[in-house]
Amino acid sequence: MNYNKILKTFLAISIALTTSTISYGAIATDAKLQYNKGIDYYQLGQFEESASCFKKAIELDPNYINAYYNLGSILEYLKQDEAALAVFKQIILRKPDDYESVYKAAALSKKLGEYDKAKMYLTLIPTDTLIGQRAKQLADSMNTDIPTAKAEQTQPKSYIEANPQNNSDGMYSDISSPTGVVTDPNGNLYVAGFSDNTIYKIGPDNKKIVYIKSEKIDGPIGLAIDANSNIYIANYNKNNILKVDKDGAITEILSNIKNPYCMHITGDLLFISSQGSNSIIRYKLTR
Repeated sequence: MNYNKILKTFLAISIALTTSTISYGAIATDAKLQYNKGIDYYQLGQFEESASCFKKAIELDPNYINAYYNLGSILEYLKQDEAALAVFKQIILRKPDDYESVYKAAALSKKLGEYDKAKMYLTLIPTDTLIGQRAKQLADSMNTDIPTAKAEQTQPKSYIEANPQNNSDGMYSDISSPTGVVTDPNGNLYVAGFSDNTIYKIGPDNKKIVYIKSEKIDGPIGLAIDANSNIYIANYNKNNILKVDKDGAITEILSNIKNPYCMHITGDLLFISSQGSNSIIRYKLTR
């Protein structure tokens, strides 16, 4: 079975909008309707109208994080940097661990010449995340430094060995529409957040951080990890499979997989369930 990589360019610009229209728990119905209208306008290239709808969604539900994020991204694209920064600040007030928004606040502060504020935001981003790597690059561009990441454990351990305090019943909370979960040999737990297109990382210390948030991720469900700690994402809404390597590079390895759902790796084989085609796909991983 041959799956050719097809680049889909139905979006007019490449900014990180979250396009899922799933029902988000306690979000008001009217706010969701405005949010979905904003997505429709965005896909038509009508950015002012799109921004107006996201503003209305926020007025109806002041805690609508995705609406804030999309509004901030559009304002940033339209070069309304001060307005965009104000929006991302609202996200940080409501969700301090949304480190993608923290990074955007830092980048916008730098553009506005507010270097001290940019440095302050950068110090809030954990450096052992993919966003942390970008934060370090931004810090380097300002001839400053941010705290370095903690060294990884040199001897891999099982999840239970690395998390003895977690070897009992418990709960990790405040994850938006959690779907797939996977662990690595160092005791870290990765969770896909479907509604906010985010992969979270929970360390052995139970600290939850945003590991990766990208415009390439849209409706993540299944997660898998190989022997080299590369993470694979079943991208439900985009009908593809993404690979995230240890350096944070995101590549599409399979496309035209209709509604990919669960995944499993054994040896060098990746198995994917395709909910939309009632089939299972077998793919040989490259080293």
